[in-house]
Amino acid sequence: MSSVVVANPGRSLARGFGRGVRDWIPAVVVLVGTLVGWELAIEAFDIQRFLLPKPSAIADRFWAERETLWAAGWFTFQEALWGFAAGCSAAIAAALLLARFRPLGTALMPYFIAANAVPIIAFAPIAVAWFGIDKGSKIAISAVLCFFPVLVNTLKGLTSVKPAQIELMHSYAAGNIQIFRRVRIPASLPYLFASLKVASVLAMIGAIVGEYFGGSLTSLGIQIKSAAALFNFETAWAAILVACILGISFYLAVALVERIAMRWHPSAREAQV
Repeated sequence: MSSVVVANPGRSLARGFGRGVRDWIPAVVVLVGTLVGWELAIEAFDIQRFLLPKPSAIADRFWAERETLWAAGWFTFQEALWGFAAGCSAAIAAALLLARFRPLGTALMPYFIAANAVPIIAFAPIAVAWFGIDKGSKIAISAVLCFFPVLVNTLKGLTSVKPAQIELMHSYAAGNIQIFRRVRIPASLPYLFASLKVASVLAMIGAIVGEYFGGSLTSLGIQIKSAAALFNFETAWAAILVACILGISFYLAVALVERIAMRWHPSAREAQV
């Protein structure tokens, strides 16, 4: 007599949560050890505050100016989010086009590589001249930073399909649209999400770098630049802390979307074993 094993969703969820907590334990241990070592090293070697403030002093300033810092962080995060959306959307559309027309991709890829080789610090003042000193230039800089990694990874995923899979679809009289929808796009999703997680961090970097060349006084980049210029290094580091928190949160949000969207993928099922 055969028995049927019924999966318990609650138990699987709890097991996944417990595994996620265990995965974060080493990172938390490293963080705590770094902060303790940082604080003790400043005391032991008498490091001046303009070189490296104490973590405790940064935490105090972060709490004292939390409203101003979070308002500036939210302003910069909106620029990064719009840049992320614009750059990633353009990259995905370009990858689909280049995967469909391979000779076009061969012709354009060297120019994409050359454009990506330009340091973003060199492009930032040009973007300010093109799009203005307001949010538009920061969005453009973030979009440029996000575009290339998403394009390359998505294109790699779209073109990494095994020839046997394409031949099988042709045997069923499937057209190019059906092949893309049922084979190429699903195969590209792991590559796409890997690049989106990288782009989520690059978007914040692009927005802050753009603000160094002018922008709203309430932006995070201006807060960091102004505080450092006035030797208010605790505030500058507190603003950097806000940028780190927002960047990590953005990354984790993309990772959560990946986890939900990729539950069907074999790698996700293997991780649950």
